[in-house]
Amino acid sequence: MLPGAPHLARDSAGRLTLDGLALADLAREFGSPLYVYSQAAMLQAVAAYQRALVGRQHLVCYAMKANSNLAVLQTFARAGCGLDIVSGGELLRAQAAGVPGDRVVFSGVGKSRRELQAALAYGVRCFNVESLPELDLLSAEAQRFGRPAPISLRVNPDVDAGTHPYISTGLRDNKFGIAHDQAVAAYRHAASLPGLRVVGIDCHIGSQITQIEPYLDALDRLLDLVEALEREGIAIHHIDVGGGLGIQYSDEAPPTADELVGRLLQRLDARGHGHREVLMEPGRSLVGNAGVLLTEVLALKPGPTKNFCIVDAAMNDLMRPAMYEAWMAIEPCQQRPGPAPAWDVVGPVCESGDWLGRDRCLAVEAGDMLAVLSAGAYGMSMASNYNTRPRAAEVMIVDGQPMLIREREDAAALFAGERLLG
Repeated sequence: MLPGAPHLARDSAGRLTLDGLALADLAREFGSPLYVYSQAAMLQAVAAYQRALVGRQHLVCYAMKANSNLAVLQTFARAGCGLDIVSGGELLRAQAAGVPGDRVVFSGVGKSRRELQAALAYGVRCFNVESLPELDLLSAEAQRFGRPAPISLRVNPDVDAGTHPYISTGLRDNKFGIAHDQAVAAYRHAASLPGLRVVGIDCHIGSQITQIEPYLDALDRLLDLVEALEREGIAIHHIDVGGGLGIQYSDEAPPTADELVGRLLQRLDARGHGHREVLMEPGRSLVGNAGVLLTEVLALKPGPTKNFCIVDAAMNDLMRPAMYEAWMAIEPCQQRPGPAPAWDVVGPVCESGDWLGRDRCLAVEAGDMLAVLSAGAYGMSMASNYNTRPRAAEVMIVDGQPMLIREREDAAALFAGERLLG
């Protein structure tokens, strides 16, 4: 079964389709490289979280770093989600998408003074604070602003989520959060500062997590702290369990959102915390399998030890393979009969690290379209203009119709703000 099924499928003619639309046709209409997303797949994914949380005080905050296109944000906002942001730029996107401040949580390990000021002015729901210096800076800015800042401390529970080291965030040697054994003292300090209002506790242990146990371990460590804090008179209103639930790229079998949420709620109830508001910050699991990257085969280049399938998408369009050595399925948009030799699928960028897939058995010819699957998360949001390459266009399928939600960049516009020496 294809990652992203049933929205992604092959029809009787062998064409790869998303929500019933032939992807090769979309590439011909909008050009390539091209990101295409299924809104229906996104809504199905978020509905699983919301279904599991029915009857509980909760807020699902989409982690927009996964895919921050305004139409994507609007989709989740209309579905009842808040947003998890990690920068001032993402705050501006939240505003542009019409998401009110009281549905925005501000995470991130290095918030600047200017970013804190902007978030205070917007009235964000909560600052997820990650260090004592940030507490002190936010206290000063909140006093200057004349409005108390609602805060949660992001606690590093020292739990191994079993993910790639670059996307692990909950271990002792990661840069994120406040160490578990320092958290009570940090909360005492927060409670003593003017301009701050303690409202919650937060953790995030990593990304592409495929087991429930690390979440339960982290939750237990958070609840230990909640109980210790309340013995000291520091009230905790909400528990933010973060995000990070994995998706299928190849043969992974992560738990469903329903399963994960159900187990977390059981643990909350068992320990006497079922009355607390629950916040969650899913990102990849809401958009990852909802998107594909379409790319045209420019040339086939057989070699003495490697065969290269050169395509018009590159590492600047999709960074995950080069950065994480991530495996992502690659499928022809039109099935062909005949032999399918092994190819390294590579782009035009002048780097040996510019590859999308290695040793892929593909029956392809120049001019064919390929689809890189499960590309809805950390694809376009990590794209760059390396080699002065314009970033791809983006299309969303809404109610069976393709909508252009981001125009392809113009190369001349990339250096329009630069100045010659004279």
